[in-house]
Amino acid sequence: MVLRRMATVLAGLFVLFVLIAPSDLEKFTPEAFLRVPLEGLVGVLVLALLPERFRRPAALVLGGALGVFTVVKIMDIGFDVVLYRPFDLVLDWPLLVPAVDFVDVTFGRFASVLAVGLAVALVAGIVFVAAVSVQRLGSVAASRRPIAIRVVALAAVACVSLAVPGVPVYSDAAATSVADHARRFQAGLRDQEVFAAEASVDAFRGHQGLLSELQGKDVVFTFVESYGKSALEMPDVAAKLADGGARLKARGYTAKSAYLTSPTAGGGSWMAQATLLSGLWIDNQQRYRNLVASDRLTLPRAFREASWRSVGVVPGITQAWPEGDFFHYDRVYAAQDLGYTGPRFGYATTPDQFTLESFQRNERAKQHGPVMAAIPMVSSHAPWSPTPDFVDWEELGDGSVYATMPASNDPPESIFGRDPAAVRADYAHSVSYSLESVVSYLERYGDENLVFVFLGDHQPAQLVTGEGASRDVPITIVAKDPAVLRQVEAWRWDDGLRPGASAPVSRMSDFRDQFLSAFSPPKP
Repeated sequence: MVLRRMATVLAGLFVLFVLIAPSDLEKFTPEAFLRVPLEGLVGVLVLALLPERFRRPAALVLGGALGVFTVVKIMDIGFDVVLYRPFDLVLDWPLLVPAVDFVDVTFGRFASVLAVGLAVALVAGIVFVAAVSVQRLGSVAASRRPIAIRVVALAAVACVSLAVPGVPVYSDAAATSVADHARRFQAGLRDQEVFAAEASVDAFRGHQGLLSELQGKDVVFTFVESYGKSALEMPDVAAKLADGGARLKARGYTAKSAYLTSPTAGGGSWMAQATLLSGLWIDNQQRYRNLVASDRLTLPRAFREASWRSVGVVPGITQAWPEGDFFHYDRVYAAQDLGYTGPRFGYATTPDQFTLESFQRNERAKQHGPVMAAIPMVSSHAPWSPTPDFVDWEELGDGSVYATMPASNDPPESIFGRDPAAVRADYAHSVSYSLESVVSYLERYGDENLVFVFLGDHQPAQLVTGEGASRDVPITIVAKDPAVLRQVEAWRWDDGLRPGASAPVSRMSDFRDQFLSAFSPPKP
């Protein structure tokens, strides 16, 4: 008898928790759980009134549905923590593969296999517990039908009579969540058609004289991983930008900066990079797949068709990358092509300074015509520890110098299992390292014929930014030739490496057209 009562209480607490728990960790407060779930009242009433032959199958169906709802809610919480948004039932399943790859790269193959196994077991366990819990509550409600009906009626009356504006007594969070997911499900099904319509419009297809105002220049686009607007408020990063700006100004450089709104946050770097290079808004994996299967004019392709050598330097690529063909690079330098023999630092396959040195050695140091490069740098990728030390360029060699760094022996840690203040400090340190790599590269290898654009791909996780952060990232263009900066005066970007609070903000998908317009003759 005691065990049965305990089972009933535990089943009730489980169902209650699932129905009223917020989908946002920031809202997990005691007050959030002091509410009556309307969906629970309806469920109890239905199961109490159904005949026995219908009640058991109905309880099984409702329990299974509750289990699936629980899994989706957990996914919502995880996506909100990392990507600032809920899980999309149509568009987000492909993102689970990169998540497994991240665990594999950062923690090893055993950890990734274990994570997948635990995830499958967790999903099965949640659905089973939910089904058993609803079955148990349904049996109790049916065996005490009069009492169950009175309790439901009293709870309903209490919800109405005790309701005070601003003080919620009841909860319909589960029903609201289901409705929201249903709307996103429908939108996801329509998104392919919407994207096709957007992609069909391209003002620069067949445009003559593209990029003629940059003839003879080497043009480099560098994506600094997780370099978001929030980083600018961190003292270490702000100091690095101020110092870097002063050093570059002393070398004769001019810089202009602003903000771009990224299509993603917390992760999904490849979607942000594709957005900037293609001029299309790529905020889900379905759009990314459709993009790379199209013949869209990307910035690398535009440069290549205008007689530049177009290269992609992608240290994060460790396996076959067919998307390189879509971007129309003349050469792709993946991780194994950079000549690096040193250790990994967390997720990063190659320190950013070495990546830039490898690009310089393989392309710009040789006798060459104008080259355009897209370089995603990865040292500031989560978990932001360990970070390599900056070394003299002459000492880089094949990267073996990094093996002497104590930090290279530290095991990477999950950012969610550490002190948030320490995570933010590590994040600021890693971004500062990446920015130092860029500034020092310009000091050492820059000349009148180099145009350098560097930007963030997305904001870091909310553990760093806090709740409610925008998706804006800084972008900066640097050049010695004053004629280059005159071409972008109409952009009204701020002077220097650090954009101010009121600097212009545009969508990342607008940059391709903005850049091509600035450095190409008007279309007849």
